[in-house]
Amino acid sequence: MNGRRNIIEVIAGKFVTTHPPIVWVHCSSLGEFEQGRPIIEKLKSRDPDSKILLTFFSPSGYEIRKDFKGVDWVFYLPMDSRSNAKSFIDIIQPSLVVFVKYDYWYYYLAECKKRKIPLVMISAIFRKEQPFFKWYGPLHRSMLKCFSHFFVQDKESSNLLNSVGITNVTVSGDTRFDRVIEIAENFKPIDEIEKFCSDSQVFVAGSTWPSDEKIIKEAVTDFPDLKIIIAPHEIHEVHLNQLKQIFPQAVLYSQFTTHHSPSNILIIDNIGMLSRLYYYATITYIGGGFDKGIHNTLEAGVYGKPVIFGPNYKKFKEAIGLIEAGGGISVNSSNELSYHLKGLLSDKKELEETSKRSFDFVQQNKGATEKIMNMI
Repeated sequence: MNGRRNIIEVIAGKFVTTHPPIVWVHCSSLGEFEQGRPIIEKLKSRDPDSKILLTFFSPSGYEIRKDFKGVDWVFYLPMDSRSNAKSFIDIIQPSLVVFVKYDYWYYYLAECKKRKIPLVMISAIFRKEQPFFKWYGPLHRSMLKCFSHFFVQDKESSNLLNSVGITNVTVSGDTRFDRVIEIAENFKPIDEIEKFCSDSQVFVAGSTWPSDEKIIKEAVTDFPDLKIIIAPHEIHEVHLNQLKQIFPQAVLYSQFTTHHSPSNILIIDNIGMLSRLYYYATITYIGGGFDKGIHNTLEAGVYGKPVIFGPNYKKFKEAIGLIEAGGGISVNSSNELSYHLKGLLSDKKELEETSKRSFDFVQQNKGATEKIMNMI
């Protein structure tokens, strides 16, 4: 609410002069930004004179990326209404509009269609449970008809769109594969983490919630020599204090000294380091699977690491793919987590094979960015 106060006037104040062609890229939140980022960077590299406007719906995306230097403007998307959509499009006059994965706002989509502005959806994924494919979905289907083209992650999504008369579809895959590969190729070491890990076996748990952390606590009691790095999803004081209660012997990264740390458990209390932490892991764990859904498994898989997560992963195609490839493992309890840790840590061949399957899965799914850019 605070971020959107007088947002139309704020945006208008930034567009007082004529600009070259503008591409408007919209992301719901931070995860969608990571999917859209490869397209943003390719657009800039191929046409440096073009301008890119990035909008977010969620504060968790906007607050972290409001100073992103890869675009020309970053704003909250004004709330969806007929007048806001008309005013917004009047001001920015985009030549191309790119929505990432989802976030269907009726008036914005209808305004783009009315003005015949090319509108594409990238890295989209559809499920038969969605209202687009139900008897009560005419309004939702009308939004689909506003798009010039859909780039979807899988054939199932394409078939679902075809079933409701949407045929302007390309199965391109998920741009997140390209993004994590790029991150891995530009890896920069973290000296403090290297010294903490030393030559030990390391368990890195990323984007964890309290439900994950309790299970991890119970599972690792049988591994006194295992170095453990926990990067929680939320790093506010309340959650960090909860973590310290669960792992009283742990040390915070901000208080960590590279010369002497008697603890085998390190809690990361900053944002932006996680994708590099997985590089140092022997085994990785991705949080969220005991809550609303798991977080990004590809950031770990790209380094060729076994990827473990909780049972709530069925909506995440990449997690299903990792399991099918043999690089991912779903667990339902601390006992199951302990069982798989024991198996992987004690069997070098099994560890190597699981790691390779994880790495190969990510590499075999790259290329979505290029397919999308060719049509754009």
